[in-house]
Amino acid sequence: MARKIFKQAKKFLPLIGIAIFVYIVYNLDIEKIIVVFLSINPIFIICSLTLTIPRLIIRNTAWQIIQKEQKITISFFQSLKIFLIGYFYGSITPGYIGQLMRVPYMKEKTGAPYGKLFVNSLMETIIHTLSLYGMMLIGALLVMGVLPELLYISGIWVLLLAIILFYFVKRERGEKLFHLLIHYLIPKKLKTNLYRFVDTFYTDFPEIKKLLLPLILGIFTWIIIFSQEYIIVLALGIDIPYLYFLLLFPIANVVGFIPITFAGLGTRELTAIFLFSTLFGVGEEEVFVFTILGFVITDIFTGFIGFILSLTETKKRNMISAF
Repeated sequence: MARKIFKQAKKFLPLIGIAIFVYIVYNLDIEKIIVVFLSINPIFIICSLTLTIPRLIIRNTAWQIIQKEQKITISFFQSLKIFLIGYFYGSITPGYIGQLMRVPYMKEKTGAPYGKLFVNSLMETIIHTLSLYGMMLIGALLVMGVLPELLYISGIWVLLLAIILFYFVKRERGEKLFHLLIHYLIPKKLKTNLYRFVDTFYTDFPEIKKLLLPLILGIFTWIIIFSQEYIIVLALGIDIPYLYFLLLFPIANVVGFIPITFAGLGTRELTAIFLFSTLFGVGEEEVFVFTILGFVITDIFTGFIGFILSLTETKKRNMISAF
């Protein structure tokens, strides 16, 4: 019974975010949204899009460092291609979980065990997310006098993640828990394969201190992402100080990671509207526009590149199989 309920819940959870998004649009002035969209000079959009290149280079460099620590050999451009394909799948799935589609592509290129590749992809995502959480905490501190609850919520969120990571970093603890879960929760016919999968999780597991540089590079990628979105804020003539935007918008992004919607759609917009209308008196329609357009520039555009690459990869496979 519990399994059936969970299966049904997975189907309907993404609809929550869509419902929130529809609710936001319904309660805003559609005509004003259109006017705000049309007021944007395309030059600003082009400038924002050009920052995608350094962002991707820096993030892929961070991922390559983690790959090297796990003795995974793959070229920079192959790694970038796989990252972009994973980004496409991430942008159309709740909580960006689709990024794990990198694993089968990496398996094809490297031949490394699935468990090791799974941990590698997950580790890159976690390190990248932790750098965002650091920015979120600083942002919550900035507005502690106005919205003190943000600091408590952010602190609890980061603390929970830190405890989980601390627990699983040690091989003995992690493997013991995974084996218990498989033993009691997984059907018998799947146990053997899952045991093999888990047994390679800690193969060439990276030292924590070696992940400091990827963490720092992650901060740079987030600064570029929020700068891309801030360019749209400037295009709209909205008066939000850059530093405040840089440290408050991460809060909306973190809320967007909650897996109840596709790529944070709805939850991110609602949080951004609350933050910037409350703290800076920005019109709700304007916040909605720069949030949506920022999402298109930083996520949809990058995901579209990944989509094109996934098509070329599929075509290449078909040609090879034909021979």
